[in-house]
Amino acid sequence: MNYFRVSNELIQQFHNDGYFIVRQLFDQQETDLLNRIAKADSDMEKAHGRQDTQGGISKLRVHNDLHDDIYSACVKCERIVGTTEKLLGDEVYHFHHKMMVKEPLVGGAWEWHQDYGYWYKHNHCLYPDMASCMIAVDRATRENGCLQVLRSSHKCGRLDHGTTAGQTGADLERVEALLERLELVHVELNPGDGLFFHCNVVHRSDQNRSPHPRWSLICCYNTKHNDPYLEVTGGHPRYHPLERCPDETVREVGEIQWRSMSREAL
Repeated sequence: MNYFRVSNELIQQFHNDGYFIVRQLFDQQETDLLNRIAKADSDMEKAHGRQDTQGGISKLRVHNDLHDDIYSACVKCERIVGTTEKLLGDEVYHFHHKMMVKEPLVGGAWEWHQDYGYWYKHNHCLYPDMASCMIAVDRATRENGCLQVLRSSHKCGRLDHGTTAGQTGADLERVEALLERLELVHVELNPGDGLFFHCNVVHRSDQNRSPHPRWSLICCYNTKHNDPYLEVTGGHPRYHPLERCPDETVREVGEIQWRSMSREAL
């Protein structure tokens, strides 16, 4: 199995556009395991809802710690960690990971924002030297509320953020100005596709008004030199070395976890 390794061309695209897509970052077997485990995982019942400006609810289940499960194996695998370190030019550590849940017909929108808008304000990170990888668990389309990004918006720096409905949203006057100048891209993904994106990329998503779910796993990383200057009780962690794992571990851990969940269900 030849696992993904980032090229110089993709590194340059990341710096130019703020993001890039990797088709089949995870193969069908890995993706099927991730989908089955997530959909059967009782822990997802603890997903927290966030209201949009139209009253729709999107849910997310956030974890600041790593465990012996398929989600953490994805976080630690070489194809993501090694890529993110090359994109950011430093050792990275696990900032947190989260399952984003948009259920059919009722899943809410996410308002325009930058991830660094949260992390600067609430987590005391001084520099925008952070990035994420979003893995599509379900197919993401315009109809079920796929991510929308403004190409190269990371170059504008951090926008002011405030409260928008039940979410933290970017200054809409600035966003409107960016919409006049930058290309809006709908990030449509097949299960297993991955999106690497910079923490200052301005992005949003629509409500899911389709009969199809849109779940995605987002692995978030901070750089060692950007260790938050203050501790946040109950917040995302400060620097701690990340013990990366071989890419094969995703399938191995997933198979063990699924067998265990299947036995428990009997």
